[in-house]
Amino acid sequence: MSTLTPPKPDAATAAKAAPKASLRGPVRVLLRVHRRPLRIMGAAVLLWILGMVGIALWSDRVAEDYAASGCSFEHTVIGCGDIVRGYLDSQMRLNGVQIWTGLLMMALPAAFGAFIAGPAIARELESGTFRLAWSQSVRPARWLAAKLLVPAVLAVATTTALATASSWFWSRHDDSPYASAWFERAVYGVLGTVPVAYALFGLALGALLGLLVRRTVTAMAATAIGYGLVLMAVNTVRSGLWPTRTDVFPVRSGYEFPPQAWSVAQGYETSTGERIPVDACLMSQDDLVDCLASLGASERYHDYHPASHFWPLQLVETGILLALTALAVFAAFRVLRRLHG
Repeated sequence: MSTLTPPKPDAATAAKAAPKASLRGPVRVLLRVHRRPLRIMGAAVLLWILGMVGIALWSDRVAEDYAASGCSFEHTVIGCGDIVRGYLDSQMRLNGVQIWTGLLMMALPAAFGAFIAGPAIARELESGTFRLAWSQSVRPARWLAAKLLVPAVLAVATTTALATASSWFWSRHDDSPYASAWFERAVYGVLGTVPVAYALFGLALGALLGLLVRRTVTAMAATAIGYGLVLMAVNTVRSGLWPTRTDVFPVRSGYEFPPQAWSVAQGYETSTGERIPVDACLMSQDDLVDCLASLGASERYHDYHPASHFWPLQLVETGILLALTALAVFAAFRVLRRLHG
């Protein structure tokens, strides 16, 4: 007599038929849970970029009218006051947008890190909702990978878009009377590869602190503070990340400062190579040359980074940040394994 009951599969067949766990499910859940803040952030970045483009195009039109008028802000004549004032106001607004964009780009990694540390990780650990995901055949490592993947894609896309728009914005107006130099924080931090590296580091730091603290507000605050300390440290040592150039020249030789250069150190130098501070003779009653002669110095030195050092400095700083990111991610997975197996 036949039976309608199918034969019971063996262990090997059951294992082969079992669906493999993937990141698709956790990623979909994360996108669905946090879809509103993700949409708001994306819309805000898009509006900011469109605003930068609009202000740049408007400023170009004002600059064209100024150039066609024949007026000059160095020697204003009758009838040019309004034209010159309008041109300078437009250039000042450009500089203001550039500064605010730099501040935004410096704050974004802290926001990304606070998001992953608080709502994405610490809140689930604090409330215990992570158990629901782990009970659905999602291993802890895959759960954390999904938590990192979505914000990482968003962070890279956002910072790349802002850095590209900022680079276009700055290059079009680098000859403005109010233009910031390439090495200033408001400019340097929004150009090149550094913004993306900072964003990824903020995420990795947030993941690590979220797993360690496991309290939403505390993890967010700790991430912001930790990121701020690292940012301050890197800004402090940035000038030493690549060897500087040194010019040595006689005192009162009419030395011209290299254009677009980042001045790092200046002073006087003796015949033996010993360096003397630039203010060594500031309070002396003697003539500068006589004072320096008494100190054994007859030449000046100038350490600086030319504009060609922009990319070496960027790549070294990016490498350091990516190394810190990899270390933080590794530590986060180790902490997860130690806490939950």
